[in-house]
Amino acid sequence: MTHLGIEVAELEAKKAFWTAKEIEQQPSCWTQTLSIIEEYRSSAKAFLSPLFAKDNLRIVMTGAGTSAFAGKALAPILSKALNRRVEAIATTDIVSNPYQYFAEDIPTVLVSFARSGNSPESVHAVDLASQVLSNCFHLVVTCNPDGQLFQRCEKDERSLAVLMPAETNDQSFAMTSSFSSMMMAAFSLLAFEQNFSQVFENVCKQTESLIKEICNPVSKIVSNNAKRVIYLGSGGFQGLAQESALKLLELTAGKVVAMYDSPLGFRHGPKSIVDSETLIVVYISNDDYTRKYDLDLLTELRRDNKAQHVVAVAAKLDEVVMNGEYVHIPGLEDADDVALIFPYLIVAQVYSFFHSLALEITPDNPCPTGEVNRVVQGVIIHEFQK
Repeated sequence: MTHLGIEVAELEAKKAFWTAKEIEQQPSCWTQTLSIIEEYRSSAKAFLSPLFAKDNLRIVMTGAGTSAFAGKALAPILSKALNRRVEAIATTDIVSNPYQYFAEDIPTVLVSFARSGNSPESVHAVDLASQVLSNCFHLVVTCNPDGQLFQRCEKDERSLAVLMPAETNDQSFAMTSSFSSMMMAAFSLLAFEQNFSQVFENVCKQTESLIKEICNPVSKIVSNNAKRVIYLGSGGFQGLAQESALKLLELTAGKVVAMYDSPLGFRHGPKSIVDSETLIVVYISNDDYTRKYDLDLLTELRRDNKAQHVVAVAAKLDEVVMNGEYVHIPGLEDADDVALIFPYLIVAQVYSFFHSLALEITPDNPCPTGEVNRVVQGVIIHEFQK
């Protein structure tokens, strides 16, 4: 048996088994997630419909680290899909500054993403929101039935707690299947008035095929040993770019400089980081308007000829994308950008995994000395007085 094209025995020897398995299993996890969402659909509608009837409802998506980037990737896309206010604010910001982020006491749904549900900030952010806001409700999407967050919210009448498939409670250090499954679940739950099940079923099918094809070309890109990697994306893809950069930083134990930005923002200073040891990845939108800005920068970066590699990741091919290195996501040429988040994410995860192996780092536990942990440690929670 293999995962990501590598025999299990070799993966185990390199302490890479769980990371490889959890990257590869994602389409299967997504299929299970869609089934779970169908079971929750009626209760989600009953919970959310009265809240959505409030004109001044505020939806805040939150989490810590990778879980925060789930909200950042979804918030712009959900704003359009729901035609209402959706924001992403990390729990690590809320916990230290609740009086700023919750200054406006209006009806609020706090959407919490949490793999374990045991991160101190994840639990305390929920408590703070309920303490500071007079009309606060909670949608919790988590992977751990034994986590403090799930246990706290499961029986709370102002909360709806949704549990992901057991396999998504990743055993490896880096969040992979947990991150993507929680995103698919949250989008499906919040956009309950629109049925995206067929769209996501196609995503599962196309991504399963993609994983089989992508390992060899991605490992060849890794062989060029870039010292700096930059991910660029517009709208929700900027949140995806941020997660992509973190995944590489985590799996290479900080040995590779990784950053993110939007294509338009990158010109305003950050572009100065590009040198001959830099790989730049540009996530290309399917939206005709946004795509123009993505392609403009892609063309500019290739024309500059300063980076070692400039790689476009795109579902829709054209002359601009194909005039250089690119990774094609087939079968999603006409899909909304929310569908592209998931296969684009796979590309970043696979690259990070192979770059970790190339540096002889153990992906399942890239920081064995303990400075960084699977569940964050060392956080002191201070009492907040309203």
